[in-house]
Order: sequence, then structure tokens, then C-alpha cells
Amino acid sequence: MAYTDRLIDAGIYPSVGTVGDSYDNALAETVNGLYKTELIYSQPAWAGLTEVEFATMSWVHWWNTGRLHEGLGHRTPAEVEAEHFETSTQQVDTLTAV
Repeated sequence: MAYTDRLIDAGIYPSVGTVGDSYDNALAETVNGLYKTELIYSQPAWAGLTEVEFATMSWVHWWNTGRLHEGLGHRTPAEVEAEHFETSTQQVDTLTAV
């Protein structure tokens, strides 16, 4: 049975792009590569799937909130979000004070 058929039988549909397009999954593949390098391959062995799942949740949380991001001026997404909401709140306060 072909790999794709096995995925479909399991209710999983692969994400594939157009044939010959090298950019279709570039961002996803970059993130997957970083995940494997920074987390999965950093451990000589994992005790089991549960340990990998919890470590993955922690890594995803860090990726989404705590990593320094060059495009955000070497700040974390959480810092930028907090600044955005602080600025938005100040603007609303200014508008309601009028």
C-alpha cells in the first residue's frame, strides 16, 4: 500500500503543493527542521510518546511567545503583543476621555 493511501486510511491528508514548486511548504519545513534540531534531536532518547508530546507543547508555547524574533526588533512575540494591547488601551482611554 502506498504511503499516501495509508495516511488517507488513517484519516490524515498530506499537505502537498504543486509539482515543481519549491516554495509550497518552505516555511512549514523550516519550522519542522528547527523543532527537530532544537528539541527532538537534543535528547539522546525519549522515555515515550507522552514525554515527546509534553516537550512539544512546551516548545510550541516557547516558539509562539518567548523566542526572539528578528522581524520584531529582536523582541519576543509576547512583548510585541503586550505593547500592542497597552497602546490600544491608551488610545481607547484617550478617545473615551474626550
